[in-house]
Amino acid sequence: MTATPGSPAAPENNPAKAITFILVGMVFITINDSVIKFLSGDYPLHQMVFFRSGIGLMFTLVLVQIEGGFQILRTARPVLHLIRALLVVVANMSFFAALAVLPLADTNALFFVSPLLITLLSVPLLGEKVGVRRLLAILVGFLGVLIMIRPGADGFNVTMLLPLLAASAYALMQVLTRKLGVASKASAMAAYIQLTFLCVSTGFFIVAGDGRFAEGVTDPSLEFLLRAWVWPASSDWALFILLGVMSGGVGYTLSMAYRTASAATVAPYEYAAMPMSVAVGWYLFGDWPSPTIFLGIAMIVGSGLYVFLRESQKSRTIAALPKRGRAG
Repeated sequence: MTATPGSPAAPENNPAKAITFILVGMVFITINDSVIKFLSGDYPLHQMVFFRSGIGLMFTLVLVQIEGGFQILRTARPVLHLIRALLVVVANMSFFAALAVLPLADTNALFFVSPLLITLLSVPLLGEKVGVRRLLAILVGFLGVLIMIRPGADGFNVTMLLPLLAASAYALMQVLTRKLGVASKASAMAAYIQLTFLCVSTGFFIVAGDGRFAEGVTDPSLEFLLRAWVWPASSDWALFILLGVMSGGVGYTLSMAYRTASAATVAPYEYAAMPMSVAVGWYLFGDWPSPTIFLGIAMIVGSGLYVFLRESQKSRTIAALPKRGRAG
């Protein structure tokens, strides 16, 4: 079927391209998270967000020029783009606040409920189909999350809820990415996000940049968010620049992935970041997940892979069916 003049364009559907972008994005995310955790003992979160977004925006604007120039930043749906950008801010700030306290692998493991949420949300928001078997697999994944956070147990830490908040905001954001991706370039969507981060982090600096709200705060995540700005040491500038480049790369690759294939197809490949975070967490920070965390990871990753396999089987079955009205 061909689109009639004036009708809305159909979403691009290129799974191989989308999977490549999401895997590259997971590498960028792992590097980004490791640098933030490494610097979290010396700098406030909103300062790191300001620098990474400022540098990331410069990188992103180069991509904007490559994809069509500044005119592609114009949008007929500014409210949806603003909501999407604010969801990214909530996801990042809550995730990074948890990262300062929790091990890298544990934080990522809890966050990995997001692909399951993306698959669920794609049903009411995008009209995608998810069968009973995939719903049961998603339920197994959620049970894995409960095993990891162990609500009511002695080892429960309220900080463990922050990655779940991040996952919820992230899932909504990526579903919106798919919805907006028909008319917006990936670099434009990434630029909107970087600008929103700059505005929010600047607001934090104006209100709390002197550190007065951090006085007497004992919660390490909250103290990480509210402590005073410190001019970066000369030895740390390379890391701040790396953060900016990774930020621009993450925004572009993830936007490109979710605008070029269905959310249910792309989301499971985000699990590639899990073994990366386990390896980096062990190598750089000496953190190794407990058997309970490994069990939860196995349940979440297993359910995600099953969801993906069912999606692939369904796509192949539909593609093999004869098309009505086609001769032969």
